[in-house]
Amino acid sequence: MKLSLVLFRRNRLPNGHIFRGKDRLVKKVEPVHLRRLQQDFAIEEQNMFYLRFPYLSEAESAGHARALDKPKKRIMGFQETNRKIFKDDVTLYERFKHLRVNESWD
Repeated sequence: MKLSLVLFRRNRLPNGHIFRGKDRLVKKVEPVHLRRLQQDFAIEEQNMFYLRFPYLSEAESAGHARALDKPKKRIMGFQETNRKIFKDDVTLYERFKHLRVNESWD
């Protein structure tokens, strides 16, 4: 009996992929989905409100980076990363300095 129930159920499913194509299974819209959509719209409206009325004005936001010395810190951080990546410049004199130990004429 259980085998026949499984086989009968298969005939009610659409051909191919269940949720794509011409013969697809369409889910019903439930109140939970509508509430979730309404909450998403409310969050989006709140975000748009904050974007329309920012905390700082344009004049304040233009000068706050300079007041905190952010350009200098950014340049210094860039220089530090370059120092970590690239090795320091070394001259031949510095390379062979260890050989100059026993020169009597110096």
